[in-house]
Amino acid sequence: MNLSISLTVNGVRQEVELDDPRVTLLDLLRERLDLTGTKKGCDRGQCGACTVLVDGKRINSCLSLAISNDGADIVTIEGLAKGDEFHPVQAAFIAHDGFQCGFCTPGQIMSAVGLIAEGQAGEDAERIREGMSGNLCRCGAYVGITEAVLEATKAVADANRRKAA
Repeated sequence: MNLSISLTVNGVRQEVELDDPRVTLLDLLRERLDLTGTKKGCDRGQCGACTVLVDGKRINSCLSLAISNDGADIVTIEGLAKGDEFHPVQAAFIAHDGFQCGFCTPGQIMSAVGLIAEGQAGEDAERIREGMSGNLCRCGAYVGITEAVLEATKAVADANRRKAA
């Protein structure tokens, strides 16, 4: 039995046929839509490597069934940059060496984008560490990641002030 779902992924409407209702959003993104920037880490929702934004909220895509996201607006790491212009969080990760091995980086960046959009980042490193605690880094890039999120929070706030003016 095939099921049809419709998603908007990185601004592009996608119609997808599923032959199994148990397909996760992560597997749909990686294996069917070839968006391999989202990483499969633990596949149990513990590491956050598969973090994406669904209707603006951070989720672990390995724990979400694709069919339950029918009609959703999904943003992956591939959808953040505007052409050659990095998203402020991506630019801050580069500036503060928040990559280390890079495997968890897409999930860390997506979680940081969500954290900032939720207004939960603030200007306090401890608050950022708590807000990002669902994303694990096995190679110890936390100092750079925290500095990157602090910088990006300010950059996003400045950009929002310029838009409002």
